[in-house]
Formats: sequence, C-alpha cells, structure tokens
Amino acid sequence: MNTPQGGPPPGMPRGPQKGGRGFGPPGKGGPGRPGQNIKKGTLKRLIDMLFQEYRKALTLVIAGMVIVALVGTAPSVFIEKIASVITAGITEISKNGYTEKSQYIQVYKELFPSLFKIILVMIFVFIIGLSASLMYNRMNAVITQGFLYRLRKKVFAKMQSLPVKYFDTHNHGDIMSYYTNDIDSLRQLLSQALPNVISSGLTIVSLTFIMLYYSLWLTVTVGLGVAVMFRVSKFIGGNSAKYFMKQQMALGKTEGYIEEMINGQKVVKVFCHEEESKRDFDKLNNALFEDAKNANRFANILMPIMGNIGNILYVLVAFAGGIIAINGLANPSLRALFGGEKILTVSVIVTYLGMTRQFCQSISQVSNQINAVAMALAGASRIFEILDEESETDEGYVELVNVTERNGMYAESLVRTGNWAWKHKHGDGSTTYTPLQGNIVFDHVDFGYVPEKTVLNDISLFAHTGQKIALVGSTGAGKTTITNLINRFYDIQDGKIRYDEININKIKKNDLRRSLGVVLQEVNLFTGTVLDNIRYGNLDATDEECIAAAKLANADDFIRMLPDGYKTVIKGDGSDLSQGQRQLISIARAAIANPPLMILDEATSSIDTRTELIVQKGMDALMKGRTVFVIAHRLSTIRNSDVILVMEQGRIIERGSHDELIAKQGTYYRLYTGAFELK
Repeated sequence: MNTPQGGPPPGMPRGPQKGGRGFGPPGKGGPGRPGQNIKKGTLKRLIDMLFQEYRKALTLVIAGMVIVALVGTAPSVFIEKIASVITAGITEISKNGYTEKSQYIQVYKELFPSLFKIILVMIFVFIIGLSASLMYNRMNAVITQGFLYRLRKKVFAKMQSLPVKYFDTHNHGDIMSYYTNDIDSLRQLLSQALPNVISSGLTIVSLTFIMLYYSLWLTVTVGLGVAVMFRVSKFIGGNSAKYFMKQQMALGKTEGYIEEMINGQKVVKVFCHEEESKRDFDKLNNALFEDAKNANRFANILMPIMGNIGNILYVLVAFAGGIIAINGLANPSLRALFGGEKILTVSVIVTYLGMTRQFCQSISQVSNQINAVAMALAGASRIFEILDEESETDEGYVELVNVTERNGMYAESLVRTGNWAWKHKHGDGSTTYTPLQGNIVFDHVDFGYVPEKTVLNDISLFAHTGQKIALVGSTGAGKTTITNLINRFYDIQDGKIRYDEININKIKKNDLRRSLGVVLQEVNLFTGTVLDNIRYGNLDATDEECIAAAKLANADDFIRMLPDGYKTVIKGDGSDLSQGQRQLISIARAAIANPPLMILDEATSSIDTRTELIVQKGMDALMKGRTVFVIAHRLSTIRNSDVILVMEQGRIIERGSHDELIAKQGTYYRLYTGAFELK
C-alpha cells in the first residue's frame, strides 16, 4: 500500500484526532504500543521513586512494620512460656501424688505470679504493636495518596512535553487508561499488597529464627512444606501475572474503542454503523473477558491450594514432633546450643504447631497478593513506558519578547507593549533584536514522516509580511504537512525554513508557536465559558479584549444571543453550537493571540455557504495586515490570495495569482473550471 504524498504514513493521522484509529474493526495497536510483558526492574524502579519522594516517612513505616511483625510472633514465645509454667505445675502434682483440689489450687497459687508477669508483658507488647500498627497504617495512607497525586502530575507533565507525533500514533482512549486503570492499580499495591508482603515477609523471617531456636528437625519439616508452597506459588503466580498484564492491555484497548465510539456517535448513527460497532466492541470485550478470566482463575485457586498445603504441613509437624518427643530423640536447636533444654517437650510442640499455622498463613498472605502485585506492576510498566517516551526536543535559543522602540533601537520590555521582536543572544555576549514581521521562507525543503518515505520534495516558497498564500491540491498532496513544519510539529530532513530571516531550528518552539495563529477545520472547544475558550489564545487577555476579538471575528452577535452571553458554559466540545458558531469562537481565539502569521487549514470546508460568508468576514478581518497561509478545497475562498501554490504528490507544480494561473490554463485552471475535481 502506497503512502499518499503529503500525508502521514499508514497509522499516522494527518491532523488532530479524537479516537486515533478510525471506525474499522479492532486492530493490534499502533506503533509504540506497550509490550505484553512486565519490564524487568519495574518493582525496583517503583520503590526507588517511593523512597525519593518519602524517604523519612517510609523509614518510619518500615520500622512500624518490623515492630508489628515482631509483636505478631511474640504469642508463640508467650504460649511456650505459659505452657512451660502449666507443665511444671502438672509435673509437681504428679511427682508429689497430689489428689486433693486444695492441693492443686495451692500449686497453681505458687505459679500464678509467674503467669501474671507473663500476661502483663504480653499486654504491654500488644499495646506497643497496636500503636505501631496505627502509626504505620495512617502514614502509609498519606504516602499512597500523595505518591499517586505526584505520579499523575508527572504523567500529565510528561504528556505535555511529548511531540505531536506521539498523539498521532497512539490511541487516545489508551492514553486515558494510564490515568485511570494503571495508576489506580498502584493504589492497591501501595496501600495493601506491598505492606502485606513486607509485613508477612518480616513475620516469616522472625518465625524462622524462633523455630530454629526451639527445634531444627521441625524447622526442616516446615521448610520442606514451604518449598512446595513456593513452587506452587511461582507456577500459579507466574501465569496470573502474565494474564494480568494482558488484561491491562486489553482494558486500555477497550476503553480506547469506547472513547472513540462516544466521540463518533453521530457518525455511527448517520451511517447505521451500530451493529458493526457492537460486533467490534464484542471482539475487544471478549478478549478482555478471556484475559481477565485466566488471570483471576489462577489468582483464585492459589489461596485454597496454599491453605490445604498448610493444613497437611500442620499434621506432619504434629506427627514428627510426637515421634521425637515419645521416643526421646535428640532435638538439636539454638536453645540447646546455648545450654538450654535438649529434648523436645510438649510445650514446645504446642508452640510449634501455632508457629507452623502462622508461618503458612504468612506464606499464603504473600501468595494472595500476587494478583494485586502483578496487576500493579503491569500498570507501572505501562506508566514507565510513557514516562520514558522521548520528550519533544528544543535546541532553539532565540526568544520572542515584548520590546519598546526608540530611534530605531529596540529594548526589551517587562510589560506588554504589543510590539514583539526576536531576541537573539550571540556567542560574543551581545544581544540583537529582530522585529517580528511574519516573513516565511522555505528553501529547498525535503520531508518525510518516516525517513524512507519522502512526502515533500524540494519545496521552495516565500511569504512576505501581509501576503496571503493559498495552498491548493488534492488530499495528501502535502498542504497540511507544510503548515505542520512551520509550527515545528515535525522537523525537516533537508533544506531550511526561515522565519524573519532566522532559521526556525534556532527559535524556541514555544516562542515560535506563540507567534502563530491557527484555525483548523476541526474545532476543539473546552469545558468553560465562552470567554474562557476565547481567552485560551492569550491567558493574559481581559474580558474587554476577548469581546473585541469576538467582534473582530464576527462572533459577537451570536454569542450575545446565547443564554448567558459570554458567560455561557460550553460543555461536550460545544455540541450545542452549530459548526459555524464553533468555528467563529475558534477564529476569535486566534484573534486574541494577535499573531503576525496565521494558518487557516480548511477553516470553512465543513460549514454551509451562508455561514461561510459570515465566517469569511471574520477571517478577512483577522487576516488583515498579517501573513496568512490558507488551505482550502473551495477555490472560491482563495481568489483574492496574493499567491496560489498548486501542489501535487509533495511538489509545487504551479504558482501565481488567480488571474495568472487561469491564464496559464494548467492544473489550477482545470480545477477552477471543473475540468476535474479535487480528490
């Protein structure tokens, strides 16, 4: 399939798109779509970001977790102490042959101070654990929401720095999914999954040392069971993670398609595309269902399997402990190593069974968080992909500044004067100011959206201050591409573009774009008042200046007829307004910017002839005294242009005024007289 000359390559729309994909069946995603696997090092990078933002707070949270984990293992030690005291009482009763109730009571009265001391210590320890738990949970909630807040800001700031090419090649609904599904998946990780994993991990480590303190053989028995649990967890968790990543990808595609269909609902209705849209949605929804089903199937079977392995291990520990105790077998342990008991007592077995259950529960807790961790890492992996995208580079150093003029000399002004100049700092430390005039020169420019496919060939043109340059040609001839190069949405491969005799590569992109006004065929209005939408072209403009711009654009009459006039709130991209009214607001927005150079890209092609006359009057007022590039299929709108450039397959094949081109009786003549139509 050949790429039309002058247009972007397949998969890259030629202008601002809302859906980014069209109304065809679900595709496999455009260039740059995130991969299907979680990137290596994602968790480490996430934790590094957390510590960069909240190092001190996280240190306190981890300290709290350590205290809670140690307190969580304390009952095992206390149970062993209590069991030892009770066993000592039973031994004394048996040894002395006590049979009377009063004798039993006397024995336990003597033992009560020891029991009471242990209980007091337990209460004190549990109070410490409760305080630590309250502290770290409250701090963790603040850290989680704060981190997500900062991350959203980072992603949005990054998005603002990306080149137009990124948005031309990525589905807009999928980009929205970064802010919703992907970032929200991190909330579950940070608020629950990660704290549970760390807390359970600390509990496991603590229990391991306590187990080794009491019995090596029983610890080995538990270790074998845990090895089986880890093996099962790795297999099931790995499959769960794989499908959770696919689920996040499928969710992004589905949301992208829904967003596209909502924006294009009128087109869907007009072309009776409802059934086809439903079939396409069903394909995406079915893919999401399958991935979600597989992910949750593995996640849901994990806990029952782990729980039953824990029950089997509990029985095995009881069996092994009983054999060792009954037969009086050697019981190597850390306690024996330091001169403590060398035999396995009933109190130790009872304690060990409790520790075994707690150990298995901790392992299960870790395993149970695999699905949340997998989903979060899938989301984090996608988030890091957009954060790692290459930002729009700007090597320019020439700035646009307000100036005052006196005797032909220019000086920079800190207040708005309405006079603009290019501030050029030279290598020798000197600074010169070039008045902003709006002269544009293309000098043998070659360009392609991809290096191997040139769409503009040897383009040379010039536009002097106040000239109106019209670009004419069939769709894909390269007209919009030329205006995209003036804005530096894309950079050329060869040749030069000069703006007021300055190479535009030397001008800072923001300053370059501030000097341009653009009116597109597709109007984007934002939620807010009419004044807010006009002021979008100049945020410093007063209400009076916005109203003056609306009058200049011929929009004042219809705006005053709105329910609240200029205070009327626009919603839904101005769907309550006609196309002509939306376009007039767009023209007023360009007028308030007061740029010396205007680009009008098919600004009247989608409105009726009567409305076009109103809009044309607004544009004529706007174009007065400015350099203007006009792209139009309606040749009647460009008759009064100073120069008309006829383009075909990325080349300028004719140039001249309307009368000159008619006299030549070439391509323009045939277009104008209807010998053949623009396609």
